[in-house]
Amino acid sequence: MDQSNLKPPAGAKHKKKRVGCGDGSGHGTFSTRGCKGQKSRSGRDLRPGFEGGQLPIIRRLPWTRGFTNVAKKQFSLVNVGDLKKFDAGAEVNTEILVQSGLVKSLAFPVKILGNGELDRALTVKASKFSAAAKSKIEAAGGKVEEI
Repeated sequence: MDQSNLKPPAGAKHKKKRVGCGDGSGHGTFSTRGCKGQKSRSGRDLRPGFEGGQLPIIRRLPWTRGFTNVAKKQFSLVNVGDLKKFDAGAEVNTEILVQSGLVKSLAFPVKILGNGELDRALTVKASKFSAAAKSKIEAAGGKVEEI
């Protein structure tokens, strides 16, 4: 390949818009500015967000402080006290939690939290466990498995 043969792809290059050069330019008479009005005049200076004097949307909306973390990981939460629903020695995983109604769907990973008490030994498989939940499950004679 030779550099002298290189060309931009078709449609990548445009003719320069020659504004204000009369009717022969193809943009004559009003020079692509429309007819009359604030935006057609020379020296116009409309700041971004100006809405013609109407109360701008930025002032119509309530203040929101801080920021939203777009990378935040969302979990379906289940408390240790809710696991009393299962028989002793049962293996509790995410599918069983959905069937029992403790978790709505498998769209988010499941996290077990330490609220409540557990009086039976269970094998619990979930994505995450709080430290309190882990200790309560193991204190009841159960096992914790992170998946």
